Amino acid sequence: MADTAPAAPQPGKRQGAARRKLLAAAARRFYADGVAATGIDTITAEAGVAKMSLYNNFASKADLVLAYLDARHAEWLDLYRSRLAGVEGGRDGVLAVFDAYADHARFAYERGFRGCGLLNAAAELPAEHEGRAAVRRHKEEVEALLALHIAQLLPDRPEEARSVAEHLAFLLEGAMARAGLEGTDQRVTHARTMAADLLERL
Repeated sequence: MADTAPAAPQPGKRQGAARRKLLAAAARRFYADGVAATGIDTITAEAGVAKMSLYNNFASKADLVLAYLDARHAEWLDLYRSRLAGVEGGRDGVLAVFDAYADHARFAYERGFRGCGLLNAAAELPAEHEGRAAVRRHKEEVEALLALHIAQLLPDRPEEARSVAEHLAFLLEGAMARAGLEGTDQRVTHARTMAADLLERL
């Protein structure tokens, strides 16, 4: 039997692999070095792909930044869903949000934990940049998740539930800011204890 011809390349698969490599490289470099300090050449070199591959997958660096922000939030959502699996009730749901933040802080980052990657990136972007709006949406989603769980504890007190959710969101984000400065998840863990105490008093 004659040898079969080699399979034709599959551009979609190649581009999918290149996109994943580029996003992974961007995530490492943006978090470790900052968005502004990280150039396209650095990302493509670390990803091990040609520069043209980046522009085949992303319209611009700004587009890559948006993809990074969405991917990082999706990464946190996966941690949250894992923590939420098997728990019951509003109290444990709230604490799952805090636990997922602590899990993110414990990742093996190249240069250590530097705080929330979304807020770090937003701080570098100009006011009108779409990335800042994306970060705002992601943070609003976290607060909405807190509100959803607190509503289970306060079903007849919707205004108080929203106020408590805002309070806890401030506690969580403040803890992340301090944790990033200190390079450890300890502040987030402490914030979780404070949140649990607050929930007991509702």
